[in-house]
This record gives sequence, structure tokens and C-alpha cells, in this order.
Amino acid sequence: MNVQVLIATMNRQDHALLDQMNIQTDAIVGNQCDRNEIERFQYRGRIVEWLSFSERGVGLNRNNTLMRATGDILLFADDDVVYLDGYEKTIQQFYAAHPDADVVIFNFRKRRNGGEFRNIVKKTGRVGRKSVTGFGTYCITARRDPLFFANVFFHLQFGGGARYSCGEDSIFLQDCIRNKLRVYTCKETIGVLDHGASTWFSGYDDKFFFDKGVLFFRIAPFTSRILALYHCRKHRREYAAYGWVRAYRQMCKGITFKKGNQR
Repeated sequence: MNVQVLIATMNRQDHALLDQMNIQTDAIVGNQCDRNEIERFQYRGRIVEWLSFSERGVGLNRNNTLMRATGDILLFADDDVVYLDGYEKTIQQFYAAHPDADVVIFNFRKRRNGGEFRNIVKKTGRVGRKSVTGFGTYCITARRDPLFFANVFFHLQFGGGARYSCGEDSIFLQDCIRNKLRVYTCKETIGVLDHGASTWFSGYDDKFFFDKGVLFFRIAPFTSRILALYHCRKHRREYAAYGWVRAYRQMCKGITFKKGNQR
């Protein structure tokens, strides 16, 4: 089983990113910048396609790499992850042991702004519709053929650079499950993510929480307010400066808006 990494990045002028991420497999790099250019070259004996397009939006970027993918197993990536040596073998072994798995969410060790590292995935098992939030796209792998057969791609209205600033990962996983793809988590670690300042994230403000509300309605229209309340209480310390009650009210505005504008 060939593993191919699909990387979303911006404004890269050279190929140093491949070293920074410790890429050890074939890869397609989606580089949103101010030029249009396609390069194909070998890196450490692996094939890399470098797509530089003058456009914006993380969902669009991921779809550009996804529709050109040729690997048996696809690994979605952000440009600030660093893969562990042997990540390809870890992925291959899990898929070989779980032939029914179509999509697998692998663990990363993650920290933000110099804080403590924490595990994203804490146990191995099946994922249902109620468990699609909390996983970044960089954790997601998928078998190419079932994904293409189900016609699942990333939503263009959600995610960095789009109309709504977050949630393309949750919607992607939900769409996989809706299309009968079997989704698993795996607690084996394949990389590290040390989050610093984000290209798209500008802080916990009105728009952030409004967009969260829109997302919750998109993934759970009948229970979106309950989901928003649970989310705000769970993250009340993280949202302390803004206020978790205020955050919930702003999410409800997003839910109400999306309920009346369901296109």
C-alpha cells in the first residue's frame, strides 16, 4: 500500500518544507501563492508534485491535491506538522490489520504557543456521527478508492480563508460516515504539531464563535444548541477571556442564521 501525503500550505518560495516536515513518502503540495506553476520532482527517492496556484481557501487547496492523488492511502497534512520516522509503516500496518477501514484518524502530539504536549487520539476504535469534532484534518488518512467512489471532498465554505473560518475537518468526517465509509481512530502516534501563530486564526472573537454556531448547525441541525452548550462548558477555561456564556450566545446567533440560510 503506497502512502501519499497531501499538504496544504501558503506562500512557499522553495521546497524546504519537505525537510521541515520530515516527508518520507510520495507527496502533493498545494501551495497557495501569487503564481500558477506545477512542478514534479524526486525527493529522497520519492515523487513530489508541487502545485502553486493563485487562489485562497484551505478547502479549495485540499481538494486540488485530493483530486490529483494517486496513492493507495492518502494522508492529509498541514504545513506545521513534523512526521516521526517510520510514519509510513505505522499507517500501512494499521490498514493491513483493519482491512475494513476506509478512513483512519491517527494520533499526534500537539501543543499550542509553548504549552504542554497532549495526545489528540487517546484510544483505538470506530468513530460515529457524534464523534467527528475535535480532530484536525492533519490527523486524517483515507483509502483513495473508497473516498473517490463516495465522492467525498472538502466543503469550500468552511475552513481557513473561506466564508466560515473553521470546521472543514468535522464536515469531511461526517460526510464520510454519511456515505457509509468506515472511520476508525488509532492511538499510534505518527507526528508532532507545535502550533504557533496561525495564518487564519485571529483569536476568540465574535466571528469565531458565530462561525462555530454555523458549523454545529451544519453537522447536527436538530441538536446544534445542545452541542454548542456542551462545547462551551467543556472549553470554558480556554474561552475565559471572552466568556463562555457570551460565546454560547454568539454560537446561537450563528445557528439561527444558518437555520434561515441553509444553502
